[in-house]
Amino acid sequence: MKAVILAAGEGLRCRPLTLTRSKVMLPVANKPILEYIIRALAENDIKEIVLVVGYNKERVMDYFGDGIDFGVSISYVEQGAQLGTAHAVRQAQPKIDEKFLVLNGDNMIDKDTISDFLASASGESALLTVIREQTTGYGVVLQDKGRISRIIEKPREKISHLVNTGIYMFSPSVFDEIDKTPVSETGECAITDTIQRIIDSGGVVSHVTTHATWIDAVHSWDLLKANAVLLGKYEGTQAGTIENGAVIVGDVAVGENSIIRSGSYIVGPVVIGRNCDIGPSAVILPSTAIGDNCRIGSFTELENSIVMYDVRIGAGSYVSNSIIGAHNIIGSHFSTEVGKDLKIEMKGILHHADTLGTVIGDSNTVGLRVLVLAGKMIATGCSVGSGVIVSRDIPRDSTVL
Repeated sequence: MKAVILAAGEGLRCRPLTLTRSKVMLPVANKPILEYIIRALAENDIKEIVLVVGYNKERVMDYFGDGIDFGVSISYVEQGAQLGTAHAVRQAQPKIDEKFLVLNGDNMIDKDTISDFLASASGESALLTVIREQTTGYGVVLQDKGRISRIIEKPREKISHLVNTGIYMFSPSVFDEIDKTPVSETGECAITDTIQRIIDSGGVVSHVTTHATWIDAVHSWDLLKANAVLLGKYEGTQAGTIENGAVIVGDVAVGENSIIRSGSYIVGPVVIGRNCDIGPSAVILPSTAIGDNCRIGSFTELENSIVMYDVRIGAGSYVSNSIIGAHNIIGSHFSTEVGKDLKIEMKGILHHADTLGTVIGDSNTVGLRVLVLAGKMIATGCSVGSGVIVSRDIPRDSTVL
């Protein structure tokens, strides 16, 4: 069986992190989201994968290559224009000649997620569901006598607890149905509309419900929850150097050529990449992931945060419930304010964040003694002067003095 992974979109609600990479390449527990999907497929002996790429495709292709390093064979097709999920699936048709899986590239899953689906899926078309108490923002499934009767995208009222995961099994006949699927008013052709067309035409679409891992990070700050869940599955391994006087508690993974300096205190679950320099006397608290080639200064405290690769954070800083993009240079005594139940405006629409410090994109330079107020974000390519209080979002390539 082959698998088609949809990885062409940007992920607008994950800006500013997706200004420089697609959502599928955002790291959680130091691995891109897409890597979890590919490894889950490989562990179920699904080795032929078609990646549908588009936005910032070079990053995806450079990282995964032909798939040999991940135990699979990867081929690529491009969705030049973002015309919906059905249109994306349609691009893979020349490479499909048997029953196949379709997966969204921006949902974190594990081996059991796929094995549950494969064990119970039946018929020409099937989809995977999960049960969620809160279904706001998700597509939900209605059923009648065990068969799917309707798929409703993001209903305003709570009408079902069965959430559509976006994981499907199809026979090649689905391509004929895609060609007959009408285009929406927004100019897109959705695979859920194709499935509804199959149902309305008298076809049977079965569903399987799994209790295995399925995590959908809609917004950038949702990555923090996913990070905490996936770090909880790590086992502590120290390939680096732990100096005398450093204290490691719980499951802490330290990569090769990294050094934890004396007086530092780290409480897992925590993962630290390769070639990192931590401390002395730094404090790293649970649910924190630090990427490769990072320098965390003395007396700096990090908690429940994601720090991507090639980041420098100066001494005496405090970072909590935040995401720091790659290639950032942050001066000493940097601080993030943390807020709860925040309303965050993105393109004129208010979004909700339970708890958030800040989200900072790539390649910024931040001066000394900078404070970022809760929920405020710094885009990419910005220069923030010393002593600044960041009280509003800073757009890309800005200079703030």
